[in-house]
Amino acid sequence: MRRSSLAGALMLSVLAALIVPAVSMADTLEASLNGQFPESRAINTMWVMVAALLVMLMQVGFMFLEIGFSRGKNAGTIVAKILTNFSIAGIMFWACGFALAFGAPVSDSFNVAGKEGFFLQGFGDPATAFPVLGIFDVTVETKFFFQFVFCAVSLAIVWGSTLERIKFGVYIIYGIVFAGLIYPLGAHWVFGGGFLQNGDYLGLGLVGMQDFAGSTAVHLIGATGALAALLLLGPRKGKYGPDGKPRAIPGHNMPLFGLSVLILWFGWFGFNGGTALSGLDGRYPEIILITNLAAGSGVLGALLMSKIKMGTLDIGMAGNGAIGALVAITAPSGYVEAWTAPIIGGIAGLLVPICVIAIDKKVDDPVGVLTAHGICGIWGTLACGLFTAPRLAQYNAFGDPNGGLFYSGSFDQLLAQVVGLLIAFSFVFLMSYGTFWLIKKTYGLRVTEAEEDAGLDISEHGMYGYPEQFIPSAELVGYGAAPAASAKAGAPIATTKEATA
Repeated sequence: MRRSSLAGALMLSVLAALIVPAVSMADTLEASLNGQFPESRAINTMWVMVAALLVMLMQVGFMFLEIGFSRGKNAGTIVAKILTNFSIAGIMFWACGFALAFGAPVSDSFNVAGKEGFFLQGFGDPATAFPVLGIFDVTVETKFFFQFVFCAVSLAIVWGSTLERIKFGVYIIYGIVFAGLIYPLGAHWVFGGGFLQNGDYLGLGLVGMQDFAGSTAVHLIGATGALAALLLLGPRKGKYGPDGKPRAIPGHNMPLFGLSVLILWFGWFGFNGGTALSGLDGRYPEIILITNLAAGSGVLGALLMSKIKMGTLDIGMAGNGAIGALVAITAPSGYVEAWTAPIIGGIAGLLVPICVIAIDKKVDDPVGVLTAHGICGIWGTLACGLFTAPRLAQYNAFGDPNGGLFYSGSFDQLLAQVVGLLIAFSFVFLMSYGTFWLIKKTYGLRVTEAEEDAGLDISEHGMYGYPEQFIPSAELVGYGAAPAASAKAGAPIATTKEATA
């Protein structure tokens, strides 16, 4: 009886949350209908929503990047994975993620989670319901969508390390936990008004951690989840030889990879520039300039180091140099002067080949997630402690107003960055490792060896991303060519009629 009563109460609570309209939504609609929507709010809302759509476009970048670095037999499954995870993130962040990440704190004394805005319903004044976002003159719906696409990016980062051997169902299970709990709590602590951002913890008298757009809150959190998965998943078949040395497993499409880098680069202008959450104060053009300077320096730094380390100007390293630099500039982009951007981005680019080669000796990370989003995310977060300018420190009310080490001569901000990094990494790693361990013991993490050999396209989805490469010519009605795998060297390519005869 008690169980049924409790279940009934929970159902009624959920229904009430869904049925009762949010005050902010009603006010927004009424103001719009009456022509009372403030011009400043309209401009800010339009800019932030455009920025959010640019960030959403980054999902295409992640999809093409992973397809390009995969073998042809695993190209199609990545499309399904991106669509599925974006959908899961959208629903879970609406249901509980946004409230946990940006809602008014459960406890003022130790701010670990928000409590307002579940299902984006049932809250009063938005300025008090979402205090860290309350100072921005943007509609709640816009703030929600902008933060949701950040969550979706962080979730997408996790899976680049697991390509070509993970069960599809793992995406769904972990995606629910990540978007509903792990990411929201980590993001709340770092840039949602939580204890790491305000510095009021441990009794050490620390200033608040700075992370403008998410080098830690988005990128390192995603990379940490990837590390936890990799340790339990293991390498792809054939990645390491009998001597334990890594073997190259080349991706099948470098032009697609190049397109992905440019799409991500473009989306990052919304990622960093939109985080100003204003189209009126003029900060976002400077932030976009800083972002672009860092990315270009990252490409050049990676090319230089790949030539030194590998003797070649490696295409993959150049692309990851851009991505690593963009990750690195994400945290400091709103707090640093333009002259620091080439330094921050250039160092990230130099780190990419060094770290990719070193990590590849121990774990199989096909697209370089641990380097581009992990190592470079750490570097970008630490860069705030070095380069934050006093004139811009005011935009993080809890940071050191005197700026970073190179301006103030003080280690206060750098210490806050180090402590914040360690706490955020430890939390996400323990939660992710525990979740993947439970999945491994119950549902399972990895496809069978036979399924891995066949490719995830056919074993998980019953179809091929590139059918003409794998299906016998007699079955390829209408394709106009024999499969490349069956064509003999120097033999003429069969016509459609010959192939289907």
